[in-house]
Amino acid sequence: QSFKLLGFLDVKKVPCARESVLYGSVGSLVVGLGHFLVTSRVRRSCDFAVGGFICTMLGYWFYCRYNLAQQRIRQRMIKEGMRNRILFEGTSLDPERKRTGNEGSDS
Repeated sequence: QSFKLLGFLDVKKVPCARESVLYGSVGSLVVGLGHFLVTSRVRRSCDFAVGGFICTMLGYWFYCRYNLAQQRIRQRMIKEGMRNRILFEGTSLDPERKRTGNEGSDS
């Protein structure tokens, strides 16, 4: 069952959305409760809690998306390397093939 945040963001299908919301809610609780314990002002603490939620959620969102993009780049590079390995294995273009003095002959 999917959960839509703000009516359009499907938390289950969008990468990093679930974790961002969870970390944002924890950040909201920590910031709001911490501000309340220091100042004992309820309304101001709720404002800080909302701000803590937004900052924590966006911060983790960008962090997670950046790591996801790096992971996809690494996967693409590995996939390309594996494809090239299969393509060039046993040919003269194989980088692991030992180069000897008689490079012109295939033995």
